[in-house]
Amino acid sequence: MGHRGAATTVTAVRELSGVVKAYDVRGVVPDELDADVARAVGGAFVDVVGARADDDGPGAVVLGRDMRASSPGLATAFAEGVTGAGADLVDIGLASTDQLYYAAGSLDLPGAMITASHNPARYNGIKLCRAGAAPVGQDTGLADVRRLAEAGGSTYAGPPGRVERRDVLAAYAGHLRSLVDLGGTRPLVVVVDAANAMAGHTVPAVLGDLLALTLVPLYFELDGSFPHHEANPIDPDNLVDLQAAVLAHRADLGLAFDGDADRCFVVDERGCVVAPPLLTALIAVRELARSPGAAVIANLITGRAVPEVVLEHGGVPVRTRVGHSYIKTRMAETGAVFGGEHSGHFYFRDFWRADSGLLAALHVLAALKAAPAGTPLSALLAPYDRYVASGELNSEVADVPASMQRVRRAFEARDAVTFDDLDGLSVEHADWWFNLRPSNTEPLLRLNAEAVDRATMEAVRDEVLGLVRGPAR
Repeated sequence: MGHRGAATTVTAVRELSGVVKAYDVRGVVPDELDADVARAVGGAFVDVVGARADDDGPGAVVLGRDMRASSPGLATAFAEGVTGAGADLVDIGLASTDQLYYAAGSLDLPGAMITASHNPARYNGIKLCRAGAAPVGQDTGLADVRRLAEAGGSTYAGPPGRVERRDVLAAYAGHLRSLVDLGGTRPLVVVVDAANAMAGHTVPAVLGDLLALTLVPLYFELDGSFPHHEANPIDPDNLVDLQAAVLAHRADLGLAFDGDADRCFVVDERGCVVAPPLLTALIAVRELARSPGAAVIANLITGRAVPEVVLEHGGVPVRTRVGHSYIKTRMAETGAVFGGEHSGHFYFRDFWRADSGLLAALHVLAALKAAPAGTPLSALLAPYDRYVASGELNSEVADVPASMQRVRRAFEARDAVTFDDLDGLSVEHADWWFNLRPSNTEPLLRLNAEAVDRATMEAVRDEVLGLVRGPAR
């Protein structure tokens, strides 16, 4: 390993309930998240995952960071916490989150990524995983990390660990390309909007020298102030530039990534945004062709088309709650080959069950390359476009349980409906369904509705929103 880190002094930090979320640590810098918090979290993480070699652990933690102005300082502090707790640190420097997962998986080390993903520039955060890129959430260690960090981190008093700097970008790119056959000869023009974020670092390494691929880059310069638009592709306003560029360049498709490049959104040749469930269905078909009869995971608001397509192609659809830790856990339990979420996260068994926006993009490119010449992406996806969805609609409410109960009572008297409480409230009918679930962190209810046609979807959507947002009864 490289040089030794410095030992740290245990000092209690502020109460962290506001920054320790369901799946990661995230907050405004420095008001909510600063070097002291990052240092304490680093030390606590070593203790929780048993990373010290003298505890029969892996002996090290791997660390990556995004391009935000606050990331180098937070990464340094986190590293001090890790080495002060007696573990070595493998620093991979600038990275996407899926690049960090690659390092954690290939090196079989627990990992941490300094990033606030799609959040605005004033935010930052820490995503954590166990060795092999296994998830860390509230029920799988994050609550323990918070408790120890609030007390100041690790109480270890032995010699500090060492720091080694390692470049894994080329190996990461090679691994992704080994998982998808890109041998088709059809030439493609692809516009990529990196949003001045980490896709500007990883896309050239993965896609830059592919044969018969013309890459049109948008905003590849790393700049955590996001001078052109926020790195949040789920917001349609942030896709406008990509849509215009696809049309201007007569491109075959456009790709958009979030701040840490673990999510991918796609724009088709018409400049239309492709709903992530359509990509889930497309990739599921491809993965089932390689692993016949395998399970495919989709969260419960992905919609009806995905499980239908999985069954039609001989797979086993598995429904799960929203959230990456639930999906990764169910993938491990079922041996699923693939999983998809409505939010643009795509998970792959052969990528340590972790999510990778670029791996999903490679599948879309490979599918187009293998299609007959001239076949547009919209035609390739048309067989999976079977229902009309509302998208996710948020409502701020004063009393979340009371609003949920009001909706339940309104639909309990209906004929031919069923109820499901897997994640919030789901109501199913032959022609429609909706899910209403509370936010983990805010006084919000999130509604997703889907139906066989637009008029039916809008009627269901408007009725539920009226119940949620209307006066109490």
